Amino acid sequence: MIRILMIVAAFALAAPQVAWAQANEQAAVDRATAVVELLRAGPGAPTNMGELLRKARGIMIFPELVKAGFILGAQGGSGVLLSRDPATNTWSYPAFYVFGAGSLGLQAGAQISRIVFIIMNDKALNALMADEFKVGAEAGIAIATIGAGAEASTTSAGGTDIYAFAQQPMGLYGGIALQGGVIKPRAVYNREYYGPSARAQDIVLGLATRNPGADGLRNALARASGG
Repeated sequence: MIRILMIVAAFALAAPQVAWAQANEQAAVDRATAVVELLRAGPGAPTNMGELLRKARGIMIFPELVKAGFILGAQGGSGVLLSRDPATNTWSYPAFYVFGAGSLGLQAGAQISRIVFIIMNDKALNALMADEFKVGAEAGIAIATIGAGAEASTTSAGGTDIYAFAQQPMGLYGGIALQGGVIKPRAVYNREYYGPSARAQDIVLGLATRNPGADGLRNALARASGG
């Protein structure tokens, strides 16, 4: 009887720790879901966002990329990466990533509320899943920045591998300095959200991991891409 009580007590103590460990990750997923909803119907999104998503191979969402500093600046934040199955229009579960960049020059502190990378092919998706992806430095990866309310060319002749869309608070589009930024998997978040053996590649391509907390994000993307 005492042994049973000890086991029950151990589970009772562990449960809050597990819930707390996933709180940051779930918050990132929920914020990414809100960004997708804004891309569907909110002001300022590219006019052909639905068409882009229907042709996309994946999407990377940074819901809150914070930029701060004066003279020497830095920006960073957590985001998620999902792949899309073109045959079924289903989206993978999200893997967690982090973006970081520095800059030099006169600048005022600001918060960029969201940055979205729409990934158009396997080459770009595989590059982003690497241990470290440096924006603008990957040979053969063409990145086009879309302004608020603009329409991006989605023709294969355009040769664009990734479309980047950045939107500041209050719906204002800013000239975001993405070049030189580094994107890396957030391994701790991936393990805490899915389990100790979860890796970004397995989550995005292997489809071997599940967390029902991300189903809302996957469903929102399916709706946004015409599913």
